[in-house]
Amino acid sequence: MKENIPEKGASVQKDMETYAIIPYISRGIVDSAMLRKIAGVADKYNIKIMKLTSEGRISLHGIREEDLDSVWEDLGMKPGGHLGKCVRPAKSCIGDICCKKGYQNSVGMSQRINEFYCGVPTPRKLKIAVSGCPNSCGESAVRDIGLIGTGKGWKLLVGGNCGIKPRIAKLLAKNLSDDEVIALIGKIIDYYSEQGVEKRVGAVIEKIGFEKFSQDVLG
Repeated sequence: MKENIPEKGASVQKDMETYAIIPYISRGIVDSAMLRKIAGVADKYNIKIMKLTSEGRISLHGIREEDLDSVWEDLGMKPGGHLGKCVRPAKSCIGDICCKKGYQNSVGMSQRINEFYCGVPTPRKLKIAVSGCPNSCGESAVRDIGLIGTGKGWKLLVGGNCGIKPRIAKLLAKNLSDDEVIALIGKIIDYYSEQGVEKRVGAVIEKIGFEKFSQDVLG
């Protein structure tokens, strides 16, 4: 019976024979060349199912184990895809680069977050979402760390998640600059990791208490 292969970013599928991978797509932004490359790889390796994920990536399903290395090579990417217990690639709406409602550059912010923190090991997976305005098209309120753009800067929320026990994130800070956001996310990740509890951020905050968490992170 086959198992997941974390170092290759490969998750065994229902048939217990083939694998799925999720290539890294920063900010969910693609161009025609990238789409053609992914389509070409799918044709070459007879990959029948490709799925747009909630994080703005494209998962490839039904890959044979012996093809995994070649698939990653043909994609021009390092194996992995940032799965498992780490900071996942930040999700983003299109923000003020295109949307008339956008207050902040969510695409640029998610890129900065990825450059600083994507792939950093954590006790459990840590998801980040960035929305350019209070409409929150990036689904910031149901992520471990969520950002919402306003006319005065960024709101930062913590402790949200989807899943079996959904949680709505709580407001930790507001009117933050881009640099303040990056610094505060680093403090949150460090504090969360230092607790040594293998649960999502929201569950850890629930155990500690939001008031104490806020004081420790912001103090």
